[in-house]
Amino acid sequence: MPKEKIIFKVIGMHCVSCAQTIEKDLNKLEGVKANVNFASEKAFIEYDPERVDIEKIKKVIRDSGYDVIEVEEAKGIRKVSLKVSRMDNPHCARIVERALRKTKGVIDVKTEFTMERVVVTFDPNKVKLHQIIKAIKDVGYETREETSLERERELREKEVKDLKKRVIISLAFSIPLLYFSMGWMLGLPVPFIENASLQALIQLLLSTPVVIAAFKLYSSGAKSLIKLTPNMDSLIFIGTSTAYIYSIAVSIAIWFGIEGYGIHNLYYEIAAFILFFILLGKYLEAITKRKTSFALEKLIGLQPKKARVIKNGKEVEIPVEDVEVGDIVVVKPGEKIPVDGIVIEGSSVVDEKVITGESIPVVKRKGDKVIGATINKSGMLKIKATGVGEETALAQIIKIVEEAMASKAPIQLLADKVSLYFVPAVIVIAILAFIFWFFVAKMPFIFALTVLISILIIACPCALGLATPTAIMVSIGLGAERGILIKSAEILETAHKVDTVIFDKTGTLTKGEPSVTDVIANKSYERNEVLRLAAIAEKGSKHPIGEAIVKAAKRMKIKIPKASNYETIAGKGVKAKYLGNWILVGNRMFMKENGIEIKELEKEMRRLEEEGKTTVIVAWRKKAIGIIAVADTLKEFSKEAVEELHKMKKEVAIITGDNERVAKAVAKQLSIDRVLADVLPADKAKEVKRLQEKGKCVACVGDGINDAPMLAQADVGIAVGSGTDIAMETGDIILIKDDLRDVVTSIDLSRYTVRKIKQNLFWAFFYNIAAIPIAAGVLYPFFGILLNPMIAATAMAFSSVSVVLNSLLIKRYKPKVR
Repeated sequence: MPKEKIIFKVIGMHCVSCAQTIEKDLNKLEGVKANVNFASEKAFIEYDPERVDIEKIKKVIRDSGYDVIEVEEAKGIRKVSLKVSRMDNPHCARIVERALRKTKGVIDVKTEFTMERVVVTFDPNKVKLHQIIKAIKDVGYETREETSLERERELREKEVKDLKKRVIISLAFSIPLLYFSMGWMLGLPVPFIENASLQALIQLLLSTPVVIAAFKLYSSGAKSLIKLTPNMDSLIFIGTSTAYIYSIAVSIAIWFGIEGYGIHNLYYEIAAFILFFILLGKYLEAITKRKTSFALEKLIGLQPKKARVIKNGKEVEIPVEDVEVGDIVVVKPGEKIPVDGIVIEGSSVVDEKVITGESIPVVKRKGDKVIGATINKSGMLKIKATGVGEETALAQIIKIVEEAMASKAPIQLLADKVSLYFVPAVIVIAILAFIFWFFVAKMPFIFALTVLISILIIACPCALGLATPTAIMVSIGLGAERGILIKSAEILETAHKVDTVIFDKTGTLTKGEPSVTDVIANKSYERNEVLRLAAIAEKGSKHPIGEAIVKAAKRMKIKIPKASNYETIAGKGVKAKYLGNWILVGNRMFMKENGIEIKELEKEMRRLEEEGKTTVIVAWRKKAIGIIAVADTLKEFSKEAVEELHKMKKEVAIITGDNERVAKAVAKQLSIDRVLADVLPADKAKEVKRLQEKGKCVACVGDGINDAPMLAQADVGIAVGSGTDIAMETGDIILIKDDLRDVVTSIDLSRYTVRKIKQNLFWAFFYNIAAIPIAAGVLYPFFGILLNPMIAATAMAFSSVSVVLNSLLIKRYKPKVR
């Protein structure tokens, strides 16, 4: 049975060590492969439903000490969160729950009256969402669907508000504590300074609320220590609780009149101010981290909520979730198109920027594809739904982006490994430093304790854990906004290493359909007349060359009258009778068989054929009157993309099943370095492998369908989509727009992101490497400098914030081409 995927939002992670603990516990489960991302606070889980169920996975997360909510539900079953107005007490909750449980198809109901919320698990094959909403309305309550985005945003806001409250409480008590404990050093009048017992009591009463405000850190740190998986909170717990408990012991000694102890031995203000700075850092971190997932929130927010469909000849507004494939959807000017579909009536201009990143609106007529979440700008459209729910382009984009954000780049594995061993190592270093200063150097206990606390506090690996995932999240979100879907963090990191880019020819560098490129007439005829006569003979032709000739004539607004006696001679050409004379359009053999002399045109024909073009001769009244050349023309921006890749010192190759002459002609136009011609689709992957064996890092660009083996073999497979065609299994990067300049942007965005990650990791490593020796007191024998634990706490808090802010600067990235 194939594996299924699910994403959880994990509540209560305080640092990268928390994420590693959860990940390790989940991966112990049989049939589970988990990836936990601290920056996005999400667990991306691939599991075998025959070996493990979702509830067991949730239990493991909860047993690790964290809460969890589902972002993406199991296949076949839906879970929806509904806001229910006025369901604010247990009695109302019971009424709503009873009504829902009576509804056929409802599997489970959980009410949260304090949040005016009900979570309903149901089988969408047996009951629709609008029927569930109706069941609630029938018992007297107003309700609406609450999206996972709203729930996540609510949780984030709740976390920020909670941290803000704790910061205010800790600051409110820390400032007077600092005044009572250290004001006398600044010559400030401090009441009861002579009464040590009262001073100790005041400082205890002022510091205790700060400890209570930081209780979550204590409980998390203590749990991790008990489980022998110490995290950042464990360092804070050991450091501050040591100072706090030691100060309580000194206070008891003062109260009992034991000699040798006074207020100068109290450490309450150190514990309190460290906790204040830690909470302040977490508050600022929560605010900045919230911005890293902005792109994904923006994408989810694009999803339309309602759709207007035709039912029994009438327009009916229904929830977009209830639209089915084949439904006729009406979209008026200014409205969002709710689903993917095909225009069956009307014409309009549609703004597709939200999906493709393309700023110029696109004209849509009958037969054209439209994408859900794009905006109908002018006329009314009737659309036949072809993609609904999880099958829409937007839903697929959100899924790809979310999975990519949850993935880990290879460079992050190094940081994770360091973080895993870092916390236990720091505890050992702190204890050894304490032993050295107290027992070996014979320094006072307070001095050794200061060193211990400073090391524990300053050495937090939080910045190290945030360095990579925050940058990855911002970059993948930025790419999605520009119509570039990067499927994993690994690919985002790999793309900048590419030194060879191979383009498939047909449909990638070229349009994939022949177009008329040249019309050459002999001295007696005009070019338009040659094209007109050829179009008359080719009218109704199903051959690609014939269709190209007719299209060219129509584009020139040439009238194409009817002829008679149409005849197609396979492999040679066509003929038709017009105004009593025969028109012949075909190759040399066809002309020779019909006694048409072509000597005058032979030189031009050879020239055009050397350029990789296919030529046909047009004859009228038993005389050759001209040549029409047809070729698969280059896509817009193909040349610009290749030029930019050359500027980036990348080798560019073309691969095609066409003959070498045609391939070389295209390569010459684009200044491509290497030509791989006469290659069958099955052999394209072998050509890529051959280059890789020579040490090349290869990116392949193709349409993602015919080129699947080649894209899969490449180090980076880049699939060129076309708006709705983004659910390609092959292709590590999907370009939604048919614009090859995005190949350049993908590689350059990778380069820019990796540079930011390296900056983050450098400062995170440098900070810890430099900070620990200073905290351990190496400067004290030479300069008399000992790091104050409060300064250590401030530095630690702002190191994490600075890493996230540096990652957010990725939003300023400007593409190399546009």
